[in-house]
Amino acid sequence: MFDEQIRQLLLTGVWETLKMTVISTLLAYIFGLPIGILLNLTDKNGIKPCLVVNKILGFIVNLLRSVPFLILLVTILPFTRAIVGTTIGSTATIVPLVVAAAPFVGRMVESSLQEVDSGVIEAAQSMGTPVFKIIYKVLLPEAKPSLLVGSAITITTILGYSAMAGFVGGGGLGAIAINYGYYRYQTDIMLVTVILLVIIVQVFQETGMRIAKLSDKRQK
Repeated sequence: MFDEQIRQLLLTGVWETLKMTVISTLLAYIFGLPIGILLNLTDKNGIKPCLVVNKILGFIVNLLRSVPFLILLVTILPFTRAIVGTTIGSTATIVPLVVAAAPFVGRMVESSLQEVDSGVIEAAQSMGTPVFKIIYKVLLPEAKPSLLVGSAITITTILGYSAMAGFVGGGGLGAIAINYGYYRYQTDIMLVTVILLVIIVQVFQETGMRIAKLSDKRQK
């Protein structure tokens, strides 16, 4: 169907897309997980209520989440260049992906932690358990299934963002679809890239959901 050059291009596009998505998701959780935990802890019903911190952090999170990804990507181009030395390619795209996804992860984590039974937390507090221990011994383990479902949603969201980055020089399948399918009117290549993106999304989604179900003690 395609010559060797196009097949190699598509393979490279798949690799770049996977690299951007996986690395961005990991980094987004490194920054987003503490944000979500802090939002939960400082909530009025949290373990350490502090409305000032909660409102300020919540405002910053909502502000970043409200900016469309393409606008955010263009806005932070100087920051991206300062971090990785370029604004073009799959590596450069990771920076705006993390900036866009970390607040999203923060809200997902906060929502998951809010689902934890308050009775379990109160029991830990009554035994004099330190806050840090409650976080990693009670909150996170109890919220694990919900956190895994959230990670599946997050990784597919980031995958969609990575495809959009092709409009401004990002790499991966999104760039191939735009450069060949949109600018050169090669609809067959665009169709293949769309199919590949759908397959990757389904694999990530199904894997995440299966892992979440296996880790859910309530279903055993």
